[in-house]
Amino acid sequence: MNQPPSFEPRKRVQRPSVEGAHEVGRPSHAARPRARSARRAAADPDQGVQPRSSADSQPRSSTGARRPSAPVRRSAFDDRAPERPYAEQAAAPAAAPGAAAPVNATVNTAPPAYAPHRPVPGHDEDRYGAPAGQPGEPPAARARRRHPGRILASALAIIVLLVLGWGYYLYSYGNGKLGHEAALSSAHDTAGETFLIVGSDERGEAVNDPTEGHRADTIMLLHKSETGPAALVSLPRDTLVHFPDSKASGKLNGSFSFGGAEYLVHTVEELTGLKIDHYIQIGMDGVKNLTDAVGGVELCLDYDVSDEYSGLQWTAGCHHSDGTTALAFSRMRYSDPLGDIGRTERQRQVVSKIIDKALSPSLLVNPLKQRSLVGSVAEVLSVDTDGSLMTVAKAGLALRDAIGPDGLKGAPPIASLNHRGPGGASTVLLAPEADQFWLDLRDGKLTKDSFASF
Repeated sequence: MNQPPSFEPRKRVQRPSVEGAHEVGRPSHAARPRARSARRAAADPDQGVQPRSSADSQPRSSTGARRPSAPVRRSAFDDRAPERPYAEQAAAPAAAPGAAAPVNATVNTAPPAYAPHRPVPGHDEDRYGAPAGQPGEPPAARARRRHPGRILASALAIIVLLVLGWGYYLYSYGNGKLGHEAALSSAHDTAGETFLIVGSDERGEAVNDPTEGHRADTIMLLHKSETGPAALVSLPRDTLVHFPDSKASGKLNGSFSFGGAEYLVHTVEELTGLKIDHYIQIGMDGVKNLTDAVGGVELCLDYDVSDEYSGLQWTAGCHHSDGTTALAFSRMRYSDPLGDIGRTERQRQVVSKIIDKALSPSLLVNPLKQRSLVGSVAEVLSVDTDGSLMTVAKAGLALRDAIGPDGLKGAPPIASLNHRGPGGASTVLLAPEADQFWLDLRDGKLTKDSFASF
C-alpha cells in the first residue's frame, strides 16, 4: 500500500500592519476603518467575515422603494374610508430616485383578478330582512316575538284541559250519586253486548194505579251486535214465562217481585238465550225528574185520553209536556186499545225525547245544566255492582241509535195479547217464531220486519 507523501508546512508569516504604510494613488473618500474594528480583527485572526442576512442579500430597487405587500381585502360594508380607485393609483407620481418610500405608499399594481363581494337582493339577507353580515335584531328582541300558531296551540291546550277537567268532575259527581244492585248472573258469555233496562213500578202519589206491590213496570232489552245495528226490544211485562229453578209459570214482571233484580235477569236470560252484561234500573218517578231536568219534551198521541188511573188528560196531537205529564203518558194502559203493547211504544217515545233533549247543543254548552242533568240522572238510576256512569252513557248512545228513524225497535213476535195463563190471568203469549227472533238478535240479523206488528 502506497504511503501518502509527507511534507512540512511552512511557517506562517506575520501580516504587515497599517502602521508605517504609505498612501498611494488617488485619495479615497471612503471612511477609514475604525481602530476598534481593526484591533478586534487583529486580536482574533481566525474570525471570518459574517455572512449577510437573507434580507440584505435581496437586490434593492433602483428607486429605493420597498417591495409592496399583498393587497388586503376589505369588507364591502366596512365603515372605514374606501381605497382610491386603481386608475387614480396609476396616475399618482412615482417617488424620486434614491428617496425612501413612505411606509403606507401606494404602489402602481394591477387590480386583483376578483371583484369585491356585493350583496345580492333576496340571497344575502337574513330572515329578518337585514343584509347578511350586518347585525340584525338583538337576540332578546327575537325571543320576545310570538308566532300566532304557538298562541293558538296554547289556547287550544288550555281549552282541552278545562274540558277534560270538567268532564272528570261530572263523572265523579255522578258516580257518587249512582245506586248499585246485585243483578248479574254467572251465565256463559254470548256475542255482542246486552243491557237490561228496567223501570220499577214503585207506587207513589204521582199515579193512582190499582196494581199493588213492587214490580217491573217496564222491561227493555238493548243489544249491540258485533255485526249488525243496535236493537231495542220491549218485553211486555205480562209475557208468559217459565220461572227458573221452579216448575211454576207466570208473568215476566212477577219474577222481579219474587226475587228482585237478580231473579229477573236470570228469567230473561232463559227466555232469550242472551247473557245480560249490564243492568240499569230507573224508578218510574224518575221519569218526572229527568223530563224536568231537560226542560220538558214534546210528546205525540193521535187520540184523546182521560184516564183516571194514570191521571193522563190528553187531547189528540203533539204537546210540550212537563215531568208529571210525561210520567202519566208513559204509564197509561187502561185507556190504550193495545194495552201493554201500546204502553211500551209510548215509553220508548218518552225515552227517545229525553235522550234527544239531553244531547242538544243548548245543554251541552251550559255547564250548570250539565251538572243538574247528571245529578238528576244519577239520583234515579241504579246499575249492577260493576257498572258506573260510563255504563249509562254507553246505553244512552245505543238507545239513541236504536230508537232513531232508522233504528230497530219493537216487540218480539206475539201469538196472543190475551192468553189465559195459570189461574186464568190474562197474559201475553209469544209466537213460536220468537225462538228464531232471539237467535237473529244475537247474530245481528234482525230487520224491521222481524218485530211484531199490530
